[in-house]
Amino acid sequence: MIKERLTSLDVFRGFTIMMMTIVNNPGSWASIYPPLEHAEWNGCTPTDLVFPFFIFIMGTAIPFAMPAKVFGPATFNKIMVRSLRIFCLGLFLNFFSKIDLFGLEGTALIIEKLVLTFAVAYALLGTFSPKIKTILAFSVLGILLFLAYSGIEAYQDVRIPGVLQRIGIVYFFTSLLYLKATVRTQILVAAALLLIYWALMTLIPIPGIGASNLEKGTNFAAYIDSIFLKNHMWSQSITWDPEGILSTIPAIASAIMGMLIGQLLNQSLPKIEIVKKMSLIGLVLVILGLIWNIVFPINKSLWTSSYVLFTAGLASLCLSLLYYIIEIANYKKWTKLFLIWGVNPMIVFFFSGIIPRVLTMIKVNHPELPGEPLGFQSYFYNYGIVPLFENPMNASLAYALVYALFWSIILWVLYKNKLIFKV
Repeated sequence: MIKERLTSLDVFRGFTIMMMTIVNNPGSWASIYPPLEHAEWNGCTPTDLVFPFFIFIMGTAIPFAMPAKVFGPATFNKIMVRSLRIFCLGLFLNFFSKIDLFGLEGTALIIEKLVLTFAVAYALLGTFSPKIKTILAFSVLGILLFLAYSGIEAYQDVRIPGVLQRIGIVYFFTSLLYLKATVRTQILVAAALLLIYWALMTLIPIPGIGASNLEKGTNFAAYIDSIFLKNHMWSQSITWDPEGILSTIPAIASAIMGMLIGQLLNQSLPKIEIVKKMSLIGLVLVILGLIWNIVFPINKSLWTSSYVLFTAGLASLCLSLLYYIIEIANYKKWTKLFLIWGVNPMIVFFFSGIIPRVLTMIKVNHPELPGEPLGFQSYFYNYGIVPLFENPMNASLAYALVYALFWSIILWVLYKNKLIFKV
């Protein structure tokens, strides 16, 4: 059943997830409009807002999910297991392309991967008793980590960090802080995390390299990753990971700021007063982020403290605008599309990463090029989308929008049947 929810928050989440789907699935990575690309290093594009916005939204939702603030063994276990399930979903995504248990090929290999995928999805998204959830979460985690560190060649370089992994870790610590700390303490913890991270990144010399720096692969965060995540980092960076260990610390602060906004939304205040306060907080955070950017540049890959303040400020401003339009002006007719995305985020996170991998494995021969089979995804893009457009960037964007439409249909069916998948 769909419970009574804060519509503006669901819409904000839905827009963010839809944006993630579009920017992660262009027709061609060589033909992308600049706003749909990440900043090369320092700086921030609209695409760089997607991940911190989702973490902010996750933090905002925590006070709504646990309004009573009752802490005990059962609550701790629920938070821990949910965090593990999210972490395992992300970790399995990293394993998907490497799955090959019986030396199968072609269709048989695709079936094998899909069977394992649905088994893992059922284990981590299915409805079970708390005890069974705990057993399944630890079992999946144990199996995947064993494979990663077993020495088996196929898995010896599988990536351990990732987007969902970071979300799981951040959710764990932020939820516990919410249950155990006052608002004042939460603010102090967020500030301390940002200051400590800034000090670690800018004041500590890098062993074997020299003075502290904020460059690719030679900064302190990269050094920590090279010690604890050796051979298990992002394949495109190899020597460091954008979702690495140290940069997860300020990501917790991103969620705390969302959590503080969530507590503001739960206060017994006139709605217009909530909007005013939320807008003011957002504006202050943006200004502070821009000021800190002068000495600690806004950078998504490093998740710098200035990036946390800047993106949390923008998220607060976006949510305050949506809150005013939807909750105060009561203008909701346009929200349905984003709402169906917002209530089922984990199913999109997981399977929107699986589907492109499967489509790439399905080989298709073109009648005029019988000796050069293409993955179905490439085939559909090159022969179904590209011929319709003169501008390759428009073709690439059109493919991403078609993929988003495909997901909109799936999510509409789920929504109409009141199927909400939660971890």
